[in-house]
Amino acid sequence: MRPASAPAADLDTLAYGSVSRNPEHIENQKPSAIREGGLFAAMASAVAVPVGAVVVGSPVDPEEPYRLDSGDRLRIIVFGQDGLSNSYLVDSSGVITMPLVKAITARGLTTNELASAIGERLRRGFIREPHVAVEVDAYRPFFILGEVVFPGQYAFVPHMTIAKAVAIAGGFSPRAYRFDFKLDRPLSGGVVRNIVPPHTRVLPGDTIIVSERWF
Repeated sequence: MRPASAPAADLDTLAYGSVSRNPEHIENQKPSAIREGGLFAAMASAVAVPVGAVVVGSPVDPEEPYRLDSGDRLRIIVFGQDGLSNSYLVDSSGVITMPLVKAITARGLTTNELASAIGERLRRGFIREPHVAVEVDAYRPFFILGEVVFPGQYAFVPHMTIAKAVAIAGGFSPRAYRFDFKLDRPLSGGVVRNIVPPHTRVLPGDTIIVSERWF
C-alpha cells in the first residue's frame, strides 16, 4: 500500500503518465490502441501467472466460425435416423459419444466440420449417404472475476461484450477500474491473456478479470 502522504500528482503520474486530472487529458494519454478501440489491440504485457499458463500471441477474431470445446451442448440431427438424432454434451476430454459413431473428437472443430466428421464415420458401413446437421444447443459458460458485484460463472449470451458481461454480474463494485480489463481466452497450446477495452466481444470459455483501481 502506498503511503497516505504520497502526493496525488505522483499517483496520477503512475496511472496515466501525467499529473493532469482532466478526464479528456487522461483519455488522450491512454495507448492509442485502447482509445481507438481495436479488438485486442492493446497487447499489454501479461500479468504474473504460472509459467506456461499464458501464451502471448494474436487471439482469435470473434467473427471467425465458433469452435467447439468442453461444456458445449450440441443438437445433432441425422436425417431419417431418429435413433441417432439427439442432444450431446462435449465432455471434459473434448469428445462426444453417440450410437454407431461412438467417441468422436469435437474440440477445436466448427459445427460444419463436426457434421462432416460424423457423416464420414457413419458412411463406413452404417449409412450409405448420411445427412448430418450440428448446431450449438447451449454454449459453455464464461467467467468474470474481480471487482464486480457478483463474480462467478454465467451462461454465455451470443454477441456479448465485456460491458454486457459486467452488467450480467451485477455491475461494477465501488473500487473497480473501468477503462480496460484482463481477458483470458483458452486457445490451442495455452491461454492468451490481453488487456482489452469494454466493448470487446466475449467468447464462451473466456475469463474476464476486473481490476481494482489504485485510488
